[in-house]
Amino acid sequence: MTSKHALGQRVFGISGWKNSGKTGLTERLVAELTRRGYRISTIKHAHHDFDIDKPGADSFRHREAGAMEVAIVSGTRFAIMHELRDEPEPPLGDILARLAPCDLVLIEGYKREPVPKIEARRLEAKSREPLAPNDPHIVAIAADHLVAESGLPVFDLNDTGSIADFIVRVVGLPA
Repeated sequence: MTSKHALGQRVFGISGWKNSGKTGLTERLVAELTRRGYRISTIKHAHHDFDIDKPGADSFRHREAGAMEVAIVSGTRFAIMHELRDEPEPPLGDILARLAPCDLVLIEGYKREPVPKIEARRLEAKSREPLAPNDPHIVAIAADHLVAESGLPVFDLNDTGSIADFIVRVVGLPA
């Protein structure tokens, strides 16, 4: 297994069931890795309809009118929203190709993608069924409880520094 996607981008995933701590872990890893000087991008997979735009906003009105893509640009950021309409969800590679070059892309969700990933586990998660036994791409587990059945490295879910060290080694980021 390689940590580089076919497009040459270093990738590492954070997977787990709903409420397993994926978003909090991703947020802490982004903060830790950027503090260390790495340029980090993220991709978040949502299993439901979502909107990052508010009804009534100009860009929302453009999309509602039928625009396929809407770019919102200001002096501090830009965003491009692409409406799939009746198109299938794009593969991860297509989304990676749209990102600017960076040191590492952290991918939250995408449980079934063949990228190295850490499984987040919390006692309050929607399911406690472990993903690791059925996913050879899970290379570690981060949990808020004791994990005994695994032959994989296990981290405390809140030990961001150690998890970041592990990811840096796995993906081969330069020191």
